Amino acid sequence: MARQPRPHSSPRPDSLLVPMPRTLVPQLGDPVAQARAELKAALAAIEEKANLPKRAARVTDKAVHRARAFAKTRPLQAAAVAVGVAAVVGLAVWEGVRLYTAPRR
Repeated sequence: MARQPRPHSSPRPDSLLVPMPRTLVPQLGDPVAQARAELKAALAAIEEKANLPKRAARVTDKAVHRARAFAKTRPLQAAAVAVGVAAVVGLAVWEGVRLYTAPRR
């Protein structure tokens, strides 16, 4: 009976198919390697939580995406919102300049 050739398989195909979070700690047999993996995961979690510019960029990108989707589906309402926001900002600047340049008593 002829031997069937085995297809080449990668050592860990599951890690190639599903993106794993950086904070996931695999169970290792070596306690030192386990401690290093846990430390690395804890540092990654702290960095993710403390990186405010990265988090702000993510929130801003999400808001821009939602605003563009809103403008695409409802262009008249989006234009009205833009005019309203511009009017509010303009009035706030006008009032700030007026208060700053008002004579002191």
